[in-house]
Amino acid sequence: MTDVLLPLLVAVPILAAVLPLAFGLRFENVGWPVAAATTFGMLVVAAGAAWEVFTEGPLYHELGGFPRPVGIELVGDELSTLVVLLVAVVSFTVVLYARTAGPRGNPFYSGYLLLIGGLMGVSLTGDLFNMFVFLEIVGLTTYALVAADRSGEAAYAALKYLFIGTVGASLYLIGVGYAFLATGTLNMIDLQTALADAGYTNTLVRAAFGFIVAGFAIKIALFPVHTWQPDAYQQAPDSVSALISALVSTVAAYALIRVVYTVFTIDFLAANPAITDGVLLLATVSILAGSALAVTQSEIKRMLAYSSVAQFGMIAAAVLIANDTALTGAIIHLIGHGLMKGALFMGAGVLAAAYGVRTLHEYAGLSAKAPYTAGAISVLGLALVGIPPSIGFLGKWYIALGAIEGGHWVVAGVVFLSTLLTLAYVARLLEKFYFTPSGVEHLGGVEPVEPGAPATDGGSTPEHDGENDDGHGSEHVPPAVPVPVNRRPGVSAVMVLLVVLAAVGVVALGFGGSVFESLIDPFVGRVL
Repeated sequence: MTDVLLPLLVAVPILAAVLPLAFGLRFENVGWPVAAATTFGMLVVAAGAAWEVFTEGPLYHELGGFPRPVGIELVGDELSTLVVLLVAVVSFTVVLYARTAGPRGNPFYSGYLLLIGGLMGVSLTGDLFNMFVFLEIVGLTTYALVAADRSGEAAYAALKYLFIGTVGASLYLIGVGYAFLATGTLNMIDLQTALADAGYTNTLVRAAFGFIVAGFAIKIALFPVHTWQPDAYQQAPDSVSALISALVSTVAAYALIRVVYTVFTIDFLAANPAITDGVLLLATVSILAGSALAVTQSEIKRMLAYSSVAQFGMIAAAVLIANDTALTGAIIHLIGHGLMKGALFMGAGVLAAAYGVRTLHEYAGLSAKAPYTAGAISVLGLALVGIPPSIGFLGKWYIALGAIEGGHWVVAGVVFLSTLLTLAYVARLLEKFYFTPSGVEHLGGVEPVEPGAPATDGGSTPEHDGENDDGHGSEHVPPAVPVPVNRRPGVSAVMVLLVVLAAVGVVALGFGGSVFESLIDPFVGRVL
């Protein structure tokens, strides 16, 4: 009976996506309660499925009772269950965050739930074609959510994502077609043996792998096919940025791991060293390019977006290294990056909503006015660098160690160099928060704060703020000197609390290296 949990995880959010639109004909603002109740239910079901998988073993469900290869199969193993848990936790957290941060409106929450259903489907499907269908659901709903800001820039970013994402989906579908031509099946378990029978050096099999990986490279946003990601993350509403940065590329990277190890298997990689080395080179370049581009950015969301290009390059490199240490690191970093990046975007959203700040320059002195949010962002940033104890450190440590074990010293060196570059842009953030004097720039429509007034999340404004150096008041403030601003409406204590809890969580998970190993080991043992 427990295998029923798998179709529930896919079907419930997709069916619930109709409710905000249907009830919206009679009730206003019914979308958020429906989304909150649904995502909380998903969290409970995901936890139940995880308990079954990690205590009893993988779950399988044949939809409609039709066995493969005719029927569609859902599979919940150790890897997919971890990703499902991540989707459930992040989606529920972002719904709570979006209660105040917005966007509002019943159509938004319909799209939100449809996106969650698509992400669950990608994580649980055991069929290559259905993976394409769910990836398309994810893609189409993401386009709509990015454009939810209704600005011209958001519409452009969504359109760019639509065009490039469609190319990625098309490449993936071509690869699936080649795999079907070579084997006559699309079920992942059946393909495992059918591809071996067809021959790993068969031209159709090689072409299938090449097209599928090229499609995933676009979906994951590896350099140089990453160009949709910075615009989409920057222009989307803050709640949407947090959600898609944590889950969309993460689930695509999960799909890459699933297809490489469950469908093509490690024997394909061993039989085609040129293909393996080529993709590994692409991933390595992505690590360096993403890190270097992130260092040059001053807009916070854009900097975090380029950071993702580097982090996913690291995960892709670990997948191609193909030993148990590197694969363990890839999975840990996949989960850790989703948590860290989603929380960082939520933190940036809190500061933007409170003070209208979006750039490093505008973050000057914010630690005095938003100590909890600034502190949480700082902790999350250091975790992104890989400072122990944090889940960011665990993932990078396993990947670098796996690269050394596999003799890939260049990859290990690039991971180290990327860590230094990450430290460079995180250090700029810390320097602005804590070591740059003065407050926040006075932005249009925001009134200056009175000296000593309560701060956004528990701090207080310095008594000398608003005074000149000689202490004679603040009748004239030179344009070059920033002044503090009042908190804008649109920030709640819950938003701040979620960011702080996320920061505590990524540190706590840094102590769980042995737990992660024990959870992942059964999957790694089966595929390597």
